[in-house]
Amino acid sequence: MTSVSVDEAMRRAIELAARGLGTTSPNPVVGCVLLDIDGEVVGEGFHAYAGGPHAEIVALAQAGQRAKGGTAVVTLEPCDHTGRTGPCSTALVQAGVLRVVIAVPDPNPVASGGAATLRAAGLRVDLGVRGTEAASGNVAWLTATRRGWPYVIWKYAATLDGRSAAADGTSMWITSEAARMDVHALRSTVDAVVVGVGTVLADDPRLTVRNLRDGSLAIRQPLRVVVDSAGRTPARARVRDGAAGTWVATAAEVGAGPDGGVDLPAFLAALHGRGVRAVLLEGGPRLAGAFLAAGLVDRVVGYLAPRLLGAGPAALADAGVTTIAEAIDLETTDVTQVGPDLRITALPRKREG
Repeated sequence: MTSVSVDEAMRRAIELAARGLGTTSPNPVVGCVLLDIDGEVVGEGFHAYAGGPHAEIVALAQAGQRAKGGTAVVTLEPCDHTGRTGPCSTALVQAGVLRVVIAVPDPNPVASGGAATLRAAGLRVDLGVRGTEAASGNVAWLTATRRGWPYVIWKYAATLDGRSAAADGTSMWITSEAARMDVHALRSTVDAVVVGVGTVLADDPRLTVRNLRDGSLAIRQPLRVVVDSAGRTPARARVRDGAAGTWVATAAEVGAGPDGGVDLPAFLAALHGRGVRAVLLEGGPRLAGAFLAAGLVDRVVGYLAPRLLGAGPAALADAGVTTIAEAIDLETTDVTQVGPDLRITALPRKREG
C-alpha cells in the first residue's frame, strides 16, 4: 500500500461521513480513516445509523493491531461519553493510537471533551484540518445542536417566470423526471419532510422517498409532517397511508402564533424533540413565506424548468417583504443542470440588526 497525507486521509473521511446522511439522526455524520505508523490506510469507517458503532470503532476494528502507533483522522471530535455506545476517546487510547487529527470540535456538551481526554492520555491532537469542508457536510447536525431547532431547507419547483402551477391549478409536472429523482435524493438526506395543509388538500402528496424508475419505496423514510393549524388533513390523505411515519401538527398541540396558525418556532422545537435535525420544507407558498418571514430558512433549493406560464400561483407567497429594501437576499452557492432544468442552491444572507 501507499502512504497518504493527513490531508488526503481527511478528504476520504469526509467522503465516508456523507454516506450516513439521512440515517444517523439525532447523531451526526462522522467518518474516520486510520493510518498506521508508516502512513498507510489500515482502517476506514463511518457512522451508519443511530445506536450503531461510531466511525472510529469501525475503523479500529478493521485496523486491528496495526492501529498501534498510528494516526486516527476523524471528521468530528471523538465522543467522550457513554450512551448507546462507549466513548470513542477511550477506544482510541486503548488501541495505542498516538495521534488524532480532528476536523471539527463537537458542540454537544454531553459528548464533547474527547480532545482533552486524548491529550491527557499523552496523544498528539491536531484540530481544524479541512474543518470548513467537514462542517459543511455536517451542517444540519451542527446547526441544530448549537441552537436547539432543526436546519431547514426550503425546496420548490417553478417555471422560469416563477409559477408553481398553471392558472387552472395543474402542476404535474413542472420539472423533468431527472429533477424529480434529484428531489427524492434530497429527501433521503433529511429527517422530516414538511408541507402545509393547503398542499395536502390541493395535491394529496405522498411525501415518501421513492425510486421513480419503478416506484418502489426506499427502506428508510423521513417523517412526513403536515402543518395544519385547524386539523383539516383528511383521514384518507395519502400522507396517512402508513408508508412512513406521519405527524399532523396542529395549533392545539404545538401552540398558536400571532396569526392563529401553528407557532413555527415552537413547531421546530417540537421536531427537534422528536430527534429531527434536518427538515425539507416542500410547500406550499404560504407556509414557505411564513418560514422566510420569520427567518427560519437556512437553505433554499430551487428547481427551475425552462418553461413559461405567464399566469398561475407563484412559488412563494407573502414573506413579509413590502419594499425592495426588505428583499430577502441570497448567496448562491451552487448552480447545476439537472436534465433540462436548473437546480439553484442559495443561502439567505443575515440581515443587519
